[in-house]
Amino acid sequence: MKDAVSIERPAVSAYTVPADAPEADGTFAWDTTTVVIAEITAGGATGTGWTYAPASVAALVDEQLTPVIMGRDALDVPAAHEAMTKAVRNTGRPGAAGCAISAVDIALWDLKARLLELPLVRLLGAARDEVPVYGSGGFTTYHDTHLAAQLNGWVHGQHIPRVKIKIGERWGRAAARDVSRVRTAREVIGPQAELYVDANGGYTRKQAVRVGRVLAEHGVGWFQEPVSSDDLRGLAQVRDALVCDVTAGAYGYDLPYFARMIPSVDCLQVDATRCGGLTEWLRAAALAQAHGLEVSAHCAPHAHAAVAACVPNLRHIEWFHDHVRIESMFFDGALDPTGGVVRPEGGVGLGLELRTDEVEEFRVV
Repeated sequence: MKDAVSIERPAVSAYTVPADAPEADGTFAWDTTTVVIAEITAGGATGTGWTYAPASVAALVDEQLTPVIMGRDALDVPAAHEAMTKAVRNTGRPGAAGCAISAVDIALWDLKARLLELPLVRLLGAARDEVPVYGSGGFTTYHDTHLAAQLNGWVHGQHIPRVKIKIGERWGRAAARDVSRVRTAREVIGPQAELYVDANGGYTRKQAVRVGRVLAEHGVGWFQEPVSSDDLRGLAQVRDALVCDVTAGAYGYDLPYFARMIPSVDCLQVDATRCGGLTEWLRAAALAQAHGLEVSAHCAPHAHAAVAACVPNLRHIEWFHDHVRIESMFFDGALDPTGGVVRPEGGVGLGLELRTDEVEEFRVV
């Protein structure tokens, strides 16, 4: 093992990338996505981490996190994580501070693996060789032709046997169109592929139950955020009323959040770019396993692939259209989901290299 090496001052940047088409889900619309990237150097190696958050998160890293991690031993990632968590006490951990910690923590794990000249999956210890993925997009702004083309590409082009579309349009005020789009999706993907939906909290409790029972007729097996993820009692009521799995957790920023949510869902979703990085993601996965639940990695697939391979209770990771597009643009070493799985064993660390010059046009910080 290498001797202790001190963390140098992180370099933090932010980039805003236009969407390839207008996008919306049940409760939000957007036409750009911003990614904040942290690069941390020690011992001649550099680790890279990122979060999908406002550009102002870069300043939060500089002002509140950099002072407490500089000079620390780069191999002691949990110690750095604890120092960052304590540093944001007065700022508040959920939200922007959680995203900032996440980007730095992911970079620190990438850095540690690079210092030890190992793929991150080998450093953490693999539980599986292949990580299942599901295609995710199907935005409510897509017309049927666009939706069909995207689903066709995943299921019949890349042979990904599970896909998810957005429903709950206009805060649940377009339920008939939601069902029509689900019907279209099933026709496109055929009877064998798994079909998931995500309402992003757009429905009321009983509306979610009514819609969910209709969706069951089209073989929908995964209903994400049928009601707000803050409505834990509502999630539990919908889960108990439907045959499909009810899932949530994408907006979890710390371990107590996941502990509160576990009794209300069938599968716990955890996002390493929000919850506190890979350190907290592993803790959330262990918490879920202790309660007999699987975990699914939310968005940012290249940040999750290695850590997802290291837990026995993984269901899959989300191959989210926006983030796949950005990560393929920004990094050399992007993974290939053909066949419905990725194999995160290539290279050292996360196996990615930032294309700094090529993405400069998108830089805003």
